[in-house]
Formats: sequence, C-alpha cells, structure tokens
Amino acid sequence: MENIREQEELEMISEKVKVMFDGHEYEVPKGMSVLEAARYIHIDIPSLCYLKDINEIGACRVCVVEIEGARTLQASCVYPVREGLKIRTNSERVLRARKTAVTLLLSNHHRECLTCIRNLNCELQNVADTLGIRDIPYTGEMYDYGFHRNNHAIQRDYNKCINCRRCMAICNKIQECNVYSPINRGLDTVIAPAFKKDLSEVICITCGQCVIACPTASLTEKESIGDVWAVLSDPKKYVVAQTAPSIQVTLGEEFRMPVGTLVRGKLVASLRRLGFDKVFATDVTADLTIMEEASELLDRVMNHPDHMPLLSSCCPGWVKFAEHFYPEFLPNLSSTKSPHEMCGALTKTWYAKKYGIKPADIVNVAIMPCTAKKYEAARPEMTSDGFRNVDYVLTTRELARMIRQAGIDFINLPDETYDEPFDQFSGAGTIFGTTGGLFEAALRTAHYLYTGEEMPVPDYEDTRGQRGLKYGKVTIGDKTLSIAVAHGTGNAKKALEAHKEGKKKIDYMEVMACPGGCVGGGGQPILGGRDHKKISLDYRHNRADSLFNIDRGSKIRRSHENERIKQIYDEFLEGPLSEVSKKYLHTSFIPRGKFPYLKTDE
Repeated sequence: MENIREQEELEMISEKVKVMFDGHEYEVPKGMSVLEAARYIHIDIPSLCYLKDINEIGACRVCVVEIEGARTLQASCVYPVREGLKIRTNSERVLRARKTAVTLLLSNHHRECLTCIRNLNCELQNVADTLGIRDIPYTGEMYDYGFHRNNHAIQRDYNKCINCRRCMAICNKIQECNVYSPINRGLDTVIAPAFKKDLSEVICITCGQCVIACPTASLTEKESIGDVWAVLSDPKKYVVAQTAPSIQVTLGEEFRMPVGTLVRGKLVASLRRLGFDKVFATDVTADLTIMEEASELLDRVMNHPDHMPLLSSCCPGWVKFAEHFYPEFLPNLSSTKSPHEMCGALTKTWYAKKYGIKPADIVNVAIMPCTAKKYEAARPEMTSDGFRNVDYVLTTRELARMIRQAGIDFINLPDETYDEPFDQFSGAGTIFGTTGGLFEAALRTAHYLYTGEEMPVPDYEDTRGQRGLKYGKVTIGDKTLSIAVAHGTGNAKKALEAHKEGKKKIDYMEVMACPGGCVGGGGQPILGGRDHKKISLDYRHNRADSLFNIDRGSKIRRSHENERIKQIYDEFLEGPLSEVSKKYLHTSFIPRGKFPYLKTDE
C-alpha cells in the first residue's frame, strides 16, 4: 500500500495546473493545497498549526489568502488548487487578518521571550516579527494554566500553548499514544492529557515528537545543563561524555550548517573544551549491542522458537510503548540494554578498574538525540554494582546551548578523535542512528556468527528509506526469516496487530519510536522558523543518508570485526550472552498497563 501511495503521489506531482498568485501565472502540481503550491514556487505564506500530512486543519487562520470568487478569506493549508484559480497572498485585507490573528494569540501568551528556551527559534515569535507586530492593543485576563515538570524527560508550560493541536496530531496519528486532546471550551481550551494530568501520570512514552512539533516553548525537554555544569566544575569528579551515532550528523544544524553535515571531529573537540575528562563514542557499544542481539536472535531461532519474534529494545520510547500497550510481547523484547546504557555500565565497571578510577567518582553524561533517554537513564533497572549507568542525558539541543554558553566557535573548531578505549567502531555501529540501521547491522553479524562467512554484500537496501513500515525476508545459511522494520510507534502497532491476527509472520522486528529513527529523535535540532520545508519534518532522510555514507566509507563495516569489541569480551565480558554479559549488558521490562494513573510507574 505504501508503494502504491508513493506512485500515486508521483503521478499527481507530474500533472500540473495553471494558477495565478498575486497576478502572476504559475504551473503547480495538481492536488496540492494553496499553501504547499505557494511554497512550491517560493512564495512564503506564514502558518502556525500546519504540519504537512500530519496536521492540516486550518485552525490558526494565519495562512489565510484571498481566492477570487470566494466571499471570505480561506485557510490556504486546506484549500486545494485547481485550474485557473486566482489567489492573492499579500493584499491589505489578507495582511490585516493575519496580523489580527497573531496579535490575539499574543494577547494571552506569556511573553517571556528573553528567558524562553525557544527564544530566536520560536515560530510564533518569527511570524510576529514577519508581520511587523510592534504592539498588542488587546487587553484582557492573562490566564495562568500552570507548569508541569514531573515527567523525567518532558515539561509542559500551558501558558505558552497556542492550541495549534500539532502535539495532539503527531501523538495520535503517528505515535498512536493519544496522550493529548482538547479540554474545556472557548478561551479556557487547552490541549492536555486527560483530566489535565501531568505527563508522568499518563501513557506518555517520552519520545519527544510533541516537543519537535510544538511551535513555541509549551513543550520542551527537561534540561540537565545546570547539573552538568556543576559536575564539570567539581575537581573531585571524573566526567566522561559519550555521543550517540546520529549526533555527528545533526549537531551542525544548530550552528547553521546544512542538514546532515558530518561534524564528528568538531563534536569531540567541543566536548573537550567544555571540560569533559574523556569523550567516548557510543557507536562502540552500538557494536556491542549488535553482538549481543545477533547472538540472542540466533539462540531463539535455534533453541527457543517459542520465544519468537525477537523485537529490538534499544529504543526506550518503543520499550515504554510496549510496556503500556503490548505487555504480552515483553518476553519477545531483546533483553539487551541500549548502547548508551551499555557504555555507562562498562565505564563504571571495566573501564574504572582498568584505569584505576573509583566508580563513585565517575559521572557519565550521554549526548543523545532522544528525550526518552532521560527517562531510560532514570529507570531503576539501569544500574551496575549499585551505580547508575548514566548520570545525565543531554539532548543535541542542550549540548548546542552549552557550546554557545561557553563561547565556543563551533564551526572553526579543529577535528579531534575520541578517547580510548571507546574510540574505534564499525559502520554498522554508526547506522544504528537511522531506521533500518539496527536490523541491517544485526543481519551482517548474525550471518557471520551462524555461517562463519561474511555476507557477500553488507548492504540491505530493502529496509532503508523513510517508509514507516517495511517487510521482507532474509536468508541466513539454511534459515529464512520474516522481518519487519517500523519507525513511529503507530507503525509498530500495525505490525504487531498484523502478526497477532496471522496476517503477517514476523521473526525479527526493529522498532524505533521516532519517525526516521534517532535522526528524527525528540532531542534533535528543531528546524522551525522560516524554513517551512524543515517544519514539515521532511528533512530526516538527509541525516540518514549521511550515516549510510559514513558506513559506506568505513574500513570496518561489521560489528564483529571491531577490535575494541574483541578486547572488551577478552578482558571482561567473556563472550556474547555470557553470565557477565547478562549481568551488565542485559535488562528486564515492566508491564505498565494503559491506565498508569491508577498505579504510579514513575
């Protein structure tokens, strides 16, 4: 169905209609909305509630235009183009209406712009500036809806909500968690969880897609910057940073570099200048995750077929989704910890002993693309020998703020390399950061572990790309496995339901909660403002392409070829699925149910 829809969209784009924009004739693809058609020909129509293919409801009225023959102004995001349509995007009437709509929003908005986390990257602020709003003549009661911050990963400031419903759309349509809905009526309306409960009390999986979608600072990550500055200033602490694979192709966007630019060397250099004692690559323990999960897959195929399918578990948002909605599948989840938790565990055990450092003095700071990693780091299961594996999680955005606070000229930094022993990794560990990457990496190693031979071609193109749900079959020796790759928990739900109903057999499934995988994580740069193509969330493939290019150019492309992984097994872990590995690299899961507010799980 996905391929059919893509073909239909291509056919639609190839068929053009002639329309008039502001007195000039253009050819635009048939079936587009007026808003998309305008952007197609580089005419800027502002909007606030619109997200392409996700939230097209015409609620904010900021994108209104004049249509010849129509009595009233029309919301361009929901008005389709047709042959001969005449549109005015910048008439006095249109500009006055837009200015009034935004001014009314601002009249009840807590305008703390100078101290706001989204200052200079706020869509409401940018639209107000574009429209030339210099004063707010409307006065009235300024509501105080409260501030919710009990969730480990996401905080909610209702006073900055403009009721655009983007968070609701992405949570309901893409993630299918249905956390948000409108509450009350008129001026009292807020978009909130049921009974306006805190996000820690509902089935929020902390993926952060609502944060990415939010045009203001109504939804933001829970910052850990102050805590990290404090430990960096403590001479008694040995502070290490670890960076997730996708950060190297997304951090540059925070400094106006093109989407997908590789900045690995500058990333390492910036962390050293912030004061970290060591900088490690989480890509190394992504290789370790592959070794454990590929071994677990083969063990289930050969010895425990009743425990199939094997479901990946490196994504904490997906794990929490399964714990809430599919507790019957928890025995199917791989018990391997995620790469950053493995890195934290090894840092405070093997590394601490090897280099003579007290585990109590080590502070592990994970630089992650994901708000859910904050939640994962706080889970009580994520400890080793009495110590938390990861002490603090910083999103890509938080790290960028620290770099700016320190006055570091990121673009002109020299390229530096990671510190031993978490410094060498394979291309397989790098593609962990995009949808399909985990499966492809696991397939390379599983094939070798089972047959003793390498795959002739390490690339598996069938699971690449941004389609939300992909199926396929792979052959490993004499075994043929039915596989699925899903990104966005709504797609994971479709796959699990199809499997339960017997419509689709699955032996192994990779799931990433965020659309696009980690490259689209809830902690990644928010590319909003005036770049509407990026607002529409269409940019993730650029980041993914960069990761696959890194893999393609790597000397080592298979996790089992990584000498650092061999060293860790030889010196400490003994081997995949050994008792030591199970103690430090594996975990368990908790059935939470669909109504967590009846029993607290935080």
